[in-house]
Amino acid sequence: MILVFGGTTEGRIAVETLDEGTGHYFYSTRGDLQKIECAHGKHINGAMTQSDMVDFCRSKAIRLIIDAAHPFASSLHSTVDKVSRELCIPVIRFERRYPSVDYENTVWCDSFDKAIKEMEEVGIERLLALTGVQTIKKLKPYWTMHETWFRILKRDESFEIATQEGFPTNRLVYYDDDSVDSLVKTIHPDAVLTKESGETGGFMEKIEAARHHVIKVFVVKRPILSADFIVVDGRHGLRREIERLLPEFYPLHTGFTTGSCATAAAKAALVGLLTEKKVKDIDFKIPEGETLHMPVVSVMIERYYAIASVIKDAGDDPDVTDKSLISVKVSFAEHDGIRFFGGEGIGTVTLPGLGLPVGEAAINPVPRSMMSSELSALYDGGLDVTVSLEGGEELAERTFNPRVGVVGGVSIIGTSGIVRPFSHEAFLESIRREMKVALANGCEEVIVNSGGKSEKYMKALFPEVPQQAFIHYGNAIGETMKIAEECGVKHLIIGLMLGKAVKLSEGNMDTHSHKVTFNREFLMSLAEECGCSIDSKEIMANLSLARELPSLLSEADAECFFPELLRRCHLHCSEIFKGILDAVLIADDGKILSKT
Repeated sequence: MILVFGGTTEGRIAVETLDEGTGHYFYSTRGDLQKIECAHGKHINGAMTQSDMVDFCRSKAIRLIIDAAHPFASSLHSTVDKVSRELCIPVIRFERRYPSVDYENTVWCDSFDKAIKEMEEVGIERLLALTGVQTIKKLKPYWTMHETWFRILKRDESFEIATQEGFPTNRLVYYDDDSVDSLVKTIHPDAVLTKESGETGGFMEKIEAARHHVIKVFVVKRPILSADFIVVDGRHGLRREIERLLPEFYPLHTGFTTGSCATAAAKAALVGLLTEKKVKDIDFKIPEGETLHMPVVSVMIERYYAIASVIKDAGDDPDVTDKSLISVKVSFAEHDGIRFFGGEGIGTVTLPGLGLPVGEAAINPVPRSMMSSELSALYDGGLDVTVSLEGGEELAERTFNPRVGVVGGVSIIGTSGIVRPFSHEAFLESIRREMKVALANGCEEVIVNSGGKSEKYMKALFPEVPQQAFIHYGNAIGETMKIAEECGVKHLIIGLMLGKAVKLSEGNMDTHSHKVTFNREFLMSLAEECGCSIDSKEIMANLSLARELPSLLSEADAECFFPELLRRCHLHCSEIFKGILDAVLIADDGKILSKT
């Protein structure tokens, strides 16, 4: 059993992540205003003393604590640490991401008392305090002597706290009324006071408002956490730690893409080259900004280059590269920037359409970007990066690489950095659970998409739809339609990347590449039926990848072909799902090719 302390954005993400599993948990908040729907969890509220928490953990057989509470909930963090030590229960701290600040008028303070001292020393007479209603009492020595405005939540309990402390009600402003920039423009403070609240706390909005109006911003640093806490800053890291500590909680475990493995190895190699340190573990960022960690098998350091190796962990996904040794050699170079090369087991691109020039090593754009970001943060000179995968040439024979023009080895791929296990019964059950959570949270539409890339494009198209409404179907389109029908979804929207749409339009309800590839003959007949030009038939006959179509078809042919392709997809899906069904056809670069 797991105990989660939330009441924050991180708490909500923790619940979404836990609901992907089959285990049960408790979700604890201080008050009852932060209640959320939990598919497999029970919400409890009320502050716990150390004794209360010990008794609760013992009586409920708690084996893991997730601290996703506010960074400044110091008393709770301390209590969790003490209980963890007493009962030997591990703690995962779901931390916020803290952006770097380069505004020269930022004053960092270790506490609120030091902030008061700093502000008085520099003569701040008018202050906009953005530190929350609970800090009115802490800042009373300051606001009784200087003009101060406090921004608080528009709640009766917040107003009551302010009035009990005797704070002037005419100097209360509210979150819902104006942006920070507007408040600064209206109030004309000498400075802004805030807490180091991280990305989800709107921290940078406050910094930028101060920068825009050229005033000082005083920042109270976040409290230091226990060194024993296991720190994560996103849903993927949280899930992987739960998988490690409580393996039975999730029926199937996630893994890393080859792109993540190459990034981790490249960074470990460069760290060795620059510092002569052979690290055993390395942190790196995946595309969405989350920091993850990976064990490093070995590091070899020479004068002008270093080689680091990691073992590919694909989790429970049936990946041919699982448990393979991936090595990256990083060498100093005289040229500017970073150049990539394929070593042993890495294929070479021989056909257009993969987003890489013909003749280049099959290291896809996202992994290249991940490696470049990590390496350029450590070193601004020229580097040569050579990626190898042991036995890659033999493994490639078990993939579709030769069919798409990648020869001599495997590709270094991955758009999210994380591999989620597909084509299993447990994955279908996770879709069912996620749909139930979406419906329980009042989502009027459920939006299904194949993975992280299409989800990003669909979120841009539907920015007002809550996070719980977005669900990945992987390749199991038909099963997803059945689950939506069984769960009683009234309005379903499916986002289709072009490659999957081509397979679906022919009636293939499972689009996994192990089961079906796109049919050129079908595409040629479809183009003919919808009145495309003669040129389109030749294009279809020589097509290597479906994603090439938008750049190859004429504008007139595209206007005929893509709507008909989507209509066929919609037809097959609507035979299973009987509610309101909308579909969006998306190109590889995010362009909307057609929609219902």
